[in-house]
Amino acid sequence: MTTLFISDLHLDAERPQTTALFGQFLRSEARGADALYILGDLFEAWVGDDDPSETGAYVAAELRALADSGVPVSFIRGNRDFLLGDDYARRAGMRILPDPAVVVLYGQPTLIQHGDLLCTDDVAYQQFRAQTRDPAWQAQFLAQPLAARLAFAQQARAASKAHQSGLRDAGTMETITDVSPATVDSVFARYGLVRMIHGHTHRPAVHELDVAGSARQRVVLGDWYDQGSVLRVNRDGLQLQALS
Repeated sequence: MTTLFISDLHLDAERPQTTALFGQFLRSEARGADALYILGDLFEAWVGDDDPSETGAYVAAELRALADSGVPVSFIRGNRDFLLGDDYARRAGMRILPDPAVVVLYGQPTLIQHGDLLCTDDVAYQQFRAQTRDPAWQAQFLAQPLAARLAFAQQARAASKAHQSGLRDAGTMETITDVSPATVDSVFARYGLVRMIHGHTHRPAVHELDVAGSARQRVVLGDWYDQGSVLRVNRDGLQLQALS
């Protein structure tokens, strides 16, 4: 049997083909899995569980059908859907895990996370992240009318694009928006594990590392902008592949 990992689907109404691909994946390969883990940014934006979007309703129904078929579904919030709450999780039949979390995969303890906490060189983003993860900020934001929250999400996406454009102009995009090697090393040391799985950076790869003289493995999931990406883990190892 196999455990599946995906992240960074960025589903929204403007990319219906990706939503359809995800639904097909849930109704086919995922039905035979031991478990499915979604490591953040399932949606392009999430402004509260009261958003009546058709995409959100479709995804909840498809995930609930998978969970009802006997496949456990777990979710870690990403930087785009950090406001996804317990109400939606119940509708979708999935459990929300802390970021990061440790899971045991066929006897191998593994650290899983969205991945943005590893990008510590992007100081501006880390400051924004700290602000928006504050419970008081979230309560105040969620108390606003839905229209105001949707407008904020659009502004936040525009600000993110402007920030990345500035990094590209400065020639620092590749380094600032990727993980910090020193942070990766410190996380491995803190948890004492040999394998880490995350998304966020949209740089799919399996990195074999040496951390303080010990072998470590960091697996980066791909995004679903141009095609799907899935990591399959079983007793024999792992396989990271594109999904089309």
